[in-house]
Amino acid sequence: MTQKVIVVGAGLSGLSAAHTVYLSGGNVLLLDKNNFMGGNSTKATSGINGALTRTQVDLKIADSVKQFYDDTLKSARDLARPDLIRVLTYKSAAAVEWLQDVFNLDLTLVSRLGGHSQPRTHRGHDAKFPGMAITYALMQRFEELAESEPERVQLIKKAKVSKIHKDGNQITGVTYLFNGEETRVDGPVVVATGGYAADFGEQSLLKQHRPDVFGLSTTNGAHATGDGHKMLMEIGANGIDMEKVQVHPTGLIDPKDPGSKWKFLAAEALRGEGGLLLNSKGQRFSDELGHRDYVSGKMWEEKEKGSWPIRLILNSKASNVLDFHTRHYSGRGLMKKMTGKELAKEIGCSESDLQSTFQDYNAIAEGKKKDPFGKKFFHNLPFDINDTFHVALMEPVLHFTMGGIEINDKAQCLNKEQKPFDGLFVCGELAGGVHGANRLGGSSLLGCVVYGRVAGESASKYLFQQALSGTSAAAQRLGQISLHIDPSQPGKVSVEWGSGVGAGAGPSPDQQAQVSAGPVKAGAAGDSADPGKVSAPSSPKKFSIPEKEFTLEEVAKHNKKEDMWVAVKGIVLDLTNWVDEHPGGPQALYTHMGRDATEEFEMLHDDEVIPKYAPEIVIGRVKGQKVTLEY
Repeated sequence: MTQKVIVVGAGLSGLSAAHTVYLSGGNVLLLDKNNFMGGNSTKATSGINGALTRTQVDLKIADSVKQFYDDTLKSARDLARPDLIRVLTYKSAAAVEWLQDVFNLDLTLVSRLGGHSQPRTHRGHDAKFPGMAITYALMQRFEELAESEPERVQLIKKAKVSKIHKDGNQITGVTYLFNGEETRVDGPVVVATGGYAADFGEQSLLKQHRPDVFGLSTTNGAHATGDGHKMLMEIGANGIDMEKVQVHPTGLIDPKDPGSKWKFLAAEALRGEGGLLLNSKGQRFSDELGHRDYVSGKMWEEKEKGSWPIRLILNSKASNVLDFHTRHYSGRGLMKKMTGKELAKEIGCSESDLQSTFQDYNAIAEGKKKDPFGKKFFHNLPFDINDTFHVALMEPVLHFTMGGIEINDKAQCLNKEQKPFDGLFVCGELAGGVHGANRLGGSSLLGCVVYGRVAGESASKYLFQQALSGTSAAAQRLGQISLHIDPSQPGKVSVEWGSGVGAGAGPSPDQQAQVSAGPVKAGAAGDSADPGKVSAPSSPKKFSIPEKEFTLEEVAKHNKKEDMWVAVKGIVLDLTNWVDEHPGGPQALYTHMGRDATEEFEMLHDDEVIPKYAPEIVIGRVKGQKVTLEY
């Protein structure tokens, strides 16, 4: 009998699917090839779209689901799939409110991104990027469940799925590699392995479908190599729109390493709040809020004219609104604060030419002049050379893959006959056709949550249909099923078999989960009585900081990739052999080599991540500093 849903990939879509299976009463096993959950979802910087949300209503934003549907249809162009777009947009408010209600997330700030007719991209008031805040809440909650209800919820990290098994048209399970050993587990499968915008290897999908962009840098983590696409197409799934790779116009160039293959994204929120793109003459050249492919195309035109580099500039008003972003980018050395006169000097144009650009823009915003690029929405005015600015160099970068595996509106994976496989579901960036030819900003997180939930619902339904299908095994045990509804846990149904074991009977990967590099939390802090409560996890073994002390001068000597120390909150970390484990990628750490990175750490992480995920990198304390890491 099929007894658990197997979810492959622990980014936001896989987590949404796994939580949905759990809340529907099913049992779930979540596998991820990395040491950390989160995937690219933690990098999302602008927010999550939703139309007709409570937040929009409270803010009196006159949006409608039809407007969001129409905006998405327009952005998707000739590859629009109305059935998939309808699900994405019509379930958007429910997705945003699910995050708010079940995970206690603040999503009460709303902004307008490029291609949207109304402000509908939600983020919170807290300091973290919205992708990180949202994904971390689901991650932590899932880890709590894996400890408090291991018979129902199982998590294995560093488990690389190598094969999806099928018998005829039925998917029967997966084989994964963990600690050098192969394990097969049976059950319906949800695949949520992400995109291929960092697939630079020998079998590269980028090289196969878009050789023209293969040479660009990427904003993706090194894990985004199209694993799910390759496994699914091998068993007869359809790859669709695979040439539709989104190039994001605003990748931040590190002046110290301009040729790096890995770039940080300048959030679309920067342009949404009024940021301008200027060429090497100090002139605008596009509608900064146009679709991503349009803005990227305009930037390439400037390059052909010899008008690079391109700079993104924020005035003081926009900088204040986006204080977290500007501090974060500045801390990484990717953005600088300067006066208008310093900006003119850096660009290499006259102060009068720059002021003329600003005055023209102000007049356009006031309706006194027509914008040659057709811009309609203006924020945080006026621009003036006597202001202060945050400034960064930009180039287009690989960002998102619209192409992927063909699904229907129930997130079922389709076979060559355009019929669903039995027991196979696909969601997140892996799913093709959801965004058509071009994705709107704010719809990646939305696609993850909406289709993750749809896949979780469909997989749960399949699981229960299998249990009640009348097979001999099911018939023998049908009378032994107990459903438990707990009034203190709304929306939760527990399923128990007569043996007293939860519906997750079968090969148990508990021991594997406990010894994986990113272990499941052990300790009694997890509280599953409140679905929204996320408690601080403890470590499976007592964490302690070595007494050995190092001065900051000693730390500063270890400032190379092959010998790299960093100080954080009074402790010293040796990152030399750990950089590839970092979920933000090695590049995110290289900017802090030999430095005290406390401020940057506090902006992005809770203290728990060091004792929980990387206790082995702590080598001592900073001499003369009090340890402020809470553990």
